[in-house]
Amino acid sequence: MTAKQTFIEHLAELRKRLIISLIAVGIGFGICYYFSQNIFDFLMIPLYKVLPAGATMIFTTPAEAFFTYMKVGLLAGVFVASPIVLYQIWLFVAPALYRREKRYAIPFIGSATLLFIGGAAFGYFIAVPTIFKFFMGFATDFIVPAPKLKETLSFSCMLLLTFGLSFELPLFLFFLTRLGVVSAATLARNRGYVIVGIFIVAAVLTPPDVASQFMMAAPLVVLYEASIWVARIFVRRTKTSAKGRRRK
Repeated sequence: MTAKQTFIEHLAELRKRLIISLIAVGIGFGICYYFSQNIFDFLMIPLYKVLPAGATMIFTTPAEAFFTYMKVGLLAGVFVASPIVLYQIWLFVAPALYRREKRYAIPFIGSATLLFIGGAAFGYFIAVPTIFKFFMGFATDFIVPAPKLKETLSFSCMLLLTFGLSFELPLFLFFLTRLGVVSAATLARNRGYVIVGIFIVAAVLTPPDVASQFMMAAPLVVLYEASIWVARIFVRRTKTSAKGRRRK
């Protein structure tokens, strides 16, 4: 894609990138569907560990298990193909960016990916087991849990996605400061309001127990504080670079 391309040529370039991305997702889906049962078992480990003795997972419609494994294969396939998809997006957008903007693109994609994986990992290994344990705590000798495949997978994926996206907070705040929308001083001055907001959001997104809410809110508070320090360091370096250019 170049600046002299016509609108039709832009559409053709976009079509090419979409086709390559869809092929990558299709290949990823095919591979991951073959291992979908293993992937599903891995995702359900936090639940298996807290299920009462004798409790099992169930499906209540003939096709539920099949479509659940299809969904597992598709989600895992998208995740596996995401580097190729992101690269295709980069190839489409990069020619329209200035050299300075291109310099930030790769660190942005890399940071966003690492933060998302870190958030999902935190959810999987720490938060989700606690949340499942809370829900399984309602089981009695008379009330025996029998989680459905479809609903349990959707619930687990929703939690992992929520934690993954919430860990993008530092990157989001960094670019707000980079664009001049907010400053490190503003972030620090409104710290109290933000922390209250974080706990409110955590209360909405997690089960109604203090442990689950704290597990989501505490990392976000830490990440918010880290964002303030990153913004301060960036501003300091920017000022230093500007002074250096003026001296030259």
